[in-house]
Amino acid sequence: MPPPLDCLLLDFDGVLANYARHLRVRHLADACGRTPAQVHAALFDSGLEQQFDSGLDSTAYLQQLGSALRVPISVAQWQHARIAASPPQAGVVERVQRIALTLPIAILTNNGALMAQTIPRILPSLAPMLDGRILCSGALGGRKPDPAVFLRAVELLGVRPSRTLFVDDLFVNVRGAREAGLHADTAGDSRSFGKVIRRYGLA
Repeated sequence: MPPPLDCLLLDFDGVLANYARHLRVRHLADACGRTPAQVHAALFDSGLEQQFDSGLDSTAYLQQLGSALRVPISVAQWQHARIAASPPQAGVVERVQRIALTLPIAILTNNGALMAQTIPRILPSLAPMLDGRILCSGALGGRKPDPAVFLRAVELLGVRPSRTLFVDDLFVNVRGAREAGLHADTAGDSRSFGKVIRRYGLA
């Protein structure tokens, strides 16, 4: 018998969207007149993106990024690049839409706080069901797979770990969720996601 569930908690990159870092770098480079190599160095080689994912304030993050690139970076430029690099996984999104008719959904992602206002633009069909339910590591003060992050997430959502199903494309994060008492499984495309939701009686 599938366990009773009160919430479907989903990873974003790799589950709901196919994130392509190189496309994000290229789009941001085009927007600010820098080379992809310069943008990659400023975002990733410097450790700035990981700091953002871990709680660095959005304003400070964009200021530091602009300083490294020697050109101001706006929220709009940042979002445009992130949206361009995050095409939705249509099959997964369609399945989640159906599930959301009867079961609350939420997102838990290792991303900076700006993603909470960016994801609804990437997933407009799910946006009404995700209002106030997009949890970013940058706002939680910790990253997956730390079990404490999952416990904080379910506390904010007002649900119990034992009645929450978490789906991520990385098993290391699934293991962290299980350690926190959540039901958890891996999926990285529509087919594998379909298998998971059938296993839990959601399809």
